[in-house]
Amino acid sequence: MKAVLFYGPQDIRYEDVRIKPLSKGEILVKVKSALTCGTDVKTFRRGHPVLIKKVPSGFGHEFSGVVEKIGEGVDNVKVGDRVVCANSAPCGKCFYCRHEEYNLCEHLDLLNGAYAEYIVVPERIVKKNTLILPDELSFDKAAFCEPLANVVHGVERTNIKPGQTVGIIGIGPIGLMFARLAKLKGANTIVAGRNPLKLKMAEEFAHADEIIDLKRYPNPEKIFKEFTEEKKGLDVAVECVGLPEIWERIFSCVRPGGTVHFFGGCKSGSTVTFDTTRMHYGDIKLMSVFHHTPKYFRKALDYIASGDVEVEKLITNTLALRDVEFAMKQHIEGKAIKFLIKP
Repeated sequence: MKAVLFYGPQDIRYEDVRIKPLSKGEILVKVKSALTCGTDVKTFRRGHPVLIKKVPSGFGHEFSGVVEKIGEGVDNVKVGDRVVCANSAPCGKCFYCRHEEYNLCEHLDLLNGAYAEYIVVPERIVKKNTLILPDELSFDKAAFCEPLANVVHGVERTNIKPGQTVGIIGIGPIGLMFARLAKLKGANTIVAGRNPLKLKMAEEFAHADEIIDLKRYPNPEKIFKEFTEEKKGLDVAVECVGLPEIWERIFSCVRPGGTVHFFGGCKSGSTVTFDTTRMHYGDIKLMSVFHHTPKYFRKALDYIASGDVEVEKLITNTLALRDVEFAMKQHIEGKAIKFLIKP
């Protein structure tokens, strides 16, 4: 088959790859739709200690397709089924799984290889995190289940309530989806970013109540408060950039009694500084949420199938498999939200 393999930072190659024979419990999926992701862009730029265990490695992790073959013992899907598969599944046995903190599973292997004509899905993901698509749902929309599942997890854990004011800095696809789900929860949403393409999507996709162009209003701490009740500050402040300096700034945007959600992951080893007096006496809740679980993966599919989250609006363009490197570079230049990759 043709596939894109990761060899090292800024070294990915489109080449012929042998399809691995199926082991017990595995399935072979013919990839119909794959999506580019901010995590893939970070990996392309500098590698990834968790996603990439060895090189060369498969690349890409958001996809949907058709079951081409099944291994011994597979009984929950059959050849010809239209499916979406997550990029991980919890073991169900470790300390964290026993405490139902499945996203923290100690044996959470992450699946890569979606930028290919076919992908072999491991047994645990087949059993726990592979869903059959509704007949009317397109492969293109279904491929959004994995990124949306992360956001569903984040929004549910943040406990957003109707009438709250939620502010989001960073409106890449994750920030945009966070804003959309907060809106569906009944919150007033304010988003802030710099990229004109993404600011446009904040209106057309997220339906945000207020959209702040940080090129015109570079002080988010002040402008966020202008749109809140009695100018006290945000009920919920969400960072979707993944930069320590933005973590510190978003902290200043929340009101006493509010919640700060650091949703964007920073580079390993990063540190931040907060005013402990303001945090303690302001009764401010600080939180982060990592990854997704089978429960939230299913909820993501439900959101997409219902039409409540019109994920297809986030597709900037459709590209061939051989153009993945071009897609990565377009992301780096800020010229895309999501590319749809068609093998």
